[in-house]
Amino acid sequence: MKVVIAIDSFKGSLSSLEVGTAIKKGILKAIPLADVTIIPLADGGEGTIEAFTYHNDAKLVNIFSVDAYQNKLLSQYAIYNNVAIIEVAKTIGLPLVKNALNPLRATSYGVGIQINDALNKGIKNFVVGLGGSATNDAGLGMLSALRYKFYDQKNQLVEPLPSNLKMIFKIDDSDVNPLLKEANFEIASDVKNPLTGPNGATFVYGRQKGVKPTFEQDLDDSILHFANVASNYLGYDCKDEPGSGAAGGLGFAFKAFLKANIKEGIYLILDKIHFKDIVKDADIVITGEGRLDKQTVNGKAPIGVAKIAKSLGKKVILLAGGIDDELDSYNSYGIDAYFSIIRNITTLENALNKHNAFNNISKTSEQIFNLIKTMKGDN
Repeated sequence: MKVVIAIDSFKGSLSSLEVGTAIKKGILKAIPLADVTIIPLADGGEGTIEAFTYHNDAKLVNIFSVDAYQNKLLSQYAIYNNVAIIEVAKTIGLPLVKNALNPLRATSYGVGIQINDALNKGIKNFVVGLGGSATNDAGLGMLSALRYKFYDQKNQLVEPLPSNLKMIFKIDDSDVNPLLKEANFEIASDVKNPLTGPNGATFVYGRQKGVKPTFEQDLDDSILHFANVASNYLGYDCKDEPGSGAAGGLGFAFKAFLKANIKEGIYLILDKIHFKDIVKDADIVITGEGRLDKQTVNGKAPIGVAKIAKSLGKKVILLAGGIDDELDSYNSYGIDAYFSIIRNITTLENALNKHNAFNNISKTSEQIFNLIKTMKGDN
């Protein structure tokens, strides 16, 4: 029996690889001769680099960059098949911010440093995962790192911070890294929000980055002002296109200034790692995430895995920490059976404990495959 495990992280508890390792332990306890392959999974957020590098001949590149508050840090990206894989969460991610959140000073500058480094190494193709950023600057910082310059009405250079977006009236690209002209960017994003408005970056995701409710409208207006200036400068408008609001508007900067293609993160990544080839001879595919709910079926990683696996005629099992009864059934999304790994009444703190979560996942997997073994007569 061949089993492929392609499961997302259980956020706040275990990484994708750790979850996969726990499942594998349970499977092999039930069926010692099973052929089990783990594929770390991501949809553009946490774990994107690992998803590319775990089974592939990829080179990890460590360089000094800056976090969202311009503190120096050792950042990492990967090069795989002459493509630079950048995971913005590893540079400007929320978990890296240790000080009090200040969204008016949080900048995407560090991502631009990584892009420049890859360009100077001769890389022309990029895959960028946008999930998990701490920024809400519409990509102003990244563009500044790429040497775009921004001026106010008095032709004074504007410091590229979110607090200054409303001051920008002129954009200058005369000093931009010339290597950008030949660069191609594919963006992995799990959100489809426009840049501004009630469904935009600020109103939907701003509060988790420190945006106060009383300042949401002002910041959204400032971003809209910048987007309009950019549209006049570039000759086209993409602020309302799906994904422009990803990563605090970083999606907009990539699409508008760098002509990037924004794609559903999970399908982009599964395509790049040749997921179909990996599962073509599998008997069972296991996927899942920390919580199964309506958001899961709206383009999240497990549904992407399930759809592709089902198209190849595979049986799909989903494991989750918790399951919401928001839908009558999740089976119509390519999932043959789904299970919660919670084995007794407990607190959220105990459920998220790494040791407890690993044990619960392993034991649940063991019992599922004990049943499969009984039904199939495998060993």
